[in-house]
Amino acid sequence: MTFPAQFEFLDEIRDFVAQTAREGGFAEKEIYFLQLAADEAASNIIEHSYEGISNANLDITCDVRGTILTITMRDTGKSFDPSNIKQPNLKADLSERQIGGLGLYLMRKLMDEVRYEANPKTGNLLTMTKRRG
Repeated sequence: MTFPAQFEFLDEIRDFVAQTAREGGFAEKEIYFLQLAADEAASNIIEHSYEGISNANLDITCDVRGTILTITMRDTGKSFDPSNIKQPNLKADLSERQIGGLGLYLMRKLMDEVRYEANPKTGNLLTMTKRRG
């Protein structure tokens, strides 16, 4: 499905992920985690990849094969290098924590696999997979 890359469409994105996960037999707790990961990913794309662009779209595919759910998000905004994102120091005082990195950290914790590919011709592709409990 294609969604406008705007924060007001995050509910629809979460609903799309939940519907696919329910049809694939995922438990409600797993569905919550899938929705949270998808929300973080879409929010990062909207905020960072499409920064300053108001009429962009976000293509999302959600597919279950056997016990594995795969969420892919494709955008044509700015790319980034995930290896440049430092892991957040969760033990630091809130006032001393660095800005950024928490969304990627959460995606990696909530999903079994998170892959990101940037291609100047086809855009950015984020792939997240989760095996059913």
